[in-house]
Amino acid sequence: MTQVVSSETRDGIAVICIDNPPVNAASFAVRKGLVEQIEAFEADTLAKVAVLIGAGRTFVAGADIREFGKPPEAPILPDVVSRIENCAKPVVAVIHGTAFGGGLELALGAHYRIALPNAQIGLPEVKLGIIPGAGGTQRLPRLAGIEAALDIATSGAPIGSGKALALGIVDTISDEGDPKAAGLKFAKELAATGGSIRPTGGLPAPKLDSAVAERFRHKLSKSARGQIAPLRCLDAVLASATLPIEDGLKQERDIFIELMNSPQREGLIHAFLSERQVAKLPEIEGITPRKIAKIGVVGGGTMGCGIAVSALLNGLHVTLIERDEDGVSRARIGLERILGGSVTRGKLTADKRDAMLEKQFAYSTDYSALGQADLVVEAVFESMEVKKEVFEQLDQHCRPGAILASNTSYLDVNEIAQFTSRPGDVLGLHFFSPAHIMKLLEVVVADKTAPDVVATGFALAKTLRKIPVRAGVCDGFIGNRILNTYRTHADHMVLDGADPYQIDRALVAAGFAMGPFAVSDLAGLDIGWATRQRLAPTRDPRERIAKFADAMCEQGWFGAKTGRGFYLHGTDTPRGTPNPEVLPLIDADRAERGITPRAFADEEIVNRYMAAMVNEAAKVVGEGIALRPLDVDVVLLNGYGFPRHLGGPLHYADQIGVKVMLERVESYATEDAYFWTPAPLLQELADEGGKFADLNTLEKGTSHA
Repeated sequence: MTQVVSSETRDGIAVICIDNPPVNAASFAVRKGLVEQIEAFEADTLAKVAVLIGAGRTFVAGADIREFGKPPEAPILPDVVSRIENCAKPVVAVIHGTAFGGGLELALGAHYRIALPNAQIGLPEVKLGIIPGAGGTQRLPRLAGIEAALDIATSGAPIGSGKALALGIVDTISDEGDPKAAGLKFAKELAATGGSIRPTGGLPAPKLDSAVAERFRHKLSKSARGQIAPLRCLDAVLASATLPIEDGLKQERDIFIELMNSPQREGLIHAFLSERQVAKLPEIEGITPRKIAKIGVVGGGTMGCGIAVSALLNGLHVTLIERDEDGVSRARIGLERILGGSVTRGKLTADKRDAMLEKQFAYSTDYSALGQADLVVEAVFESMEVKKEVFEQLDQHCRPGAILASNTSYLDVNEIAQFTSRPGDVLGLHFFSPAHIMKLLEVVVADKTAPDVVATGFALAKTLRKIPVRAGVCDGFIGNRILNTYRTHADHMVLDGADPYQIDRALVAAGFAMGPFAVSDLAGLDIGWATRQRLAPTRDPRERIAKFADAMCEQGWFGAKTGRGFYLHGTDTPRGTPNPEVLPLIDADRAERGITPRAFADEEIVNRYMAAMVNEAAKVVGEGIALRPLDVDVVLLNGYGFPRHLGGPLHYADQIGVKVMLERVESYATEDAYFWTPAPLLQELADEGGKFADLNTLEKGTSHA
């Protein structure tokens, strides 16, 4: 059996290797093994220098997520790092792949650091609601200075080996081909020159620049709205400039423990783990996906171009179909504008863009150009008649075995599948705009979708580096169905007296990226208008529909695209300027209904908005549209700006208490019993004292419907 941490000594150099696949996580076994090997090295009179490396594709990528939430076992990581730093003989860490979180802290405990050219380092703990807890906030500033340490630790973003060298975090970048060779070469030179230990914690404290500290505090108060960890991380890093290393390490650990016990840490780790769990589905376990190398995209609008760019950037060949040459010309302009933006931002070189367009991409007005496509995504106007025309053409021209996918946001994928002679090859692939940036992809499974087609949808998402979530068929699937409900209640609150701008402000303060009315402006008010018109013939007469929203669209105010919606969007207009003509339309709607407006506190706005979201989400899970609560959470987190530190709406409901959430729904139902019909699943869990988290494990062939 392979030791998790092993050592071999050659020519006076002890090579200590961490071998804990797949990413050498700093588990209990790794920590224990490191202490044992460092002590053995220190006692070995023949060994002069130790080299610390990781086996496989990376150094140490961070903590072991399997230990999250469990009591820590000694030796804990801070003690391991200190043991390495206090070793009486030099220790050299060789970083390849990634050294994130605890991995970087281990390297900081070494006396010397080498990086291979591909290496990346970072302290991503704030993304999990905590701070580095093994000396990262105290040792990193002593090497790189306060400003660089704040930038790395409070953002959680990684940096490459070149920047790490420039900042003094690593001593050199090796041109050797593997970590062991790089470490041996450096260690032999170090031994030959009589190199001594060089504890990072023993370096002088960094200088404190109050202007830098205030700039970061101001920036984080805006960018980390509602989050505790980034600002507490700032406090810890700043302490490195004013406290001796022992006191700084103690303060860091105290903050780390404080945050480990916070609900935000639970929410962020739930989000982290759910995004890794969401693609693990019994129905596709062991199913081989179909090969996807060439795709077609029908429709060259904003969404079609975004899907095409996403595919191109990830190595797929793309053929884009438009109805006529004018459409092709517009699509070409749109697609080249998106790629040009990537070049401008340094994400893509001009040469690579040009090669991509020449070798991987083609336009056509003829569906026969899709004859060799492995998968085609339809991204045309949201009309069933238009989609019928497209899918009949695809059925005629696409080869047998090609997958036919619709990017519809709301429409019935079962009905779309009936426009073909091969419904088993049809599924929904609901991308989110901008499709080349947004990570979420709803994989919509129709009644007759074949299992290998479902598996292929998930495989494609992996190729495109997106987070796939399985959704069943209903109006709006998971995300847009829930969105339609809580967005509708925002309109209800406006009718009853709330100011739309107060609602936006209250929800931004609660941690949402944007308020619902600002989001509507950005997406286009005409989208909601079209949906309301489509559903009007089957609408229950008890449903309250805000006429002011339709009145705005009748004025031609579609939001950002027309320069006017709930807000003004002129080039000379400050961002977030309310449209003064909206409130009179709202007043007229209230007057027609005989509503006397009342005041809403911000807390009530947030509670109602969340309750509407949770109640509809519970219906979506209860009906099997989403298989698990975590699927809902991942959709709302990645597609709808839900505050990540709250973990998603159903994790949030568990934190608040399912019974409390039901009581809120029932109290609001006294005003509008139709809208606030409690979800049966919410009622069931409240009665049984259960949680949504109890439903996150699936057995093969089961759902919670």
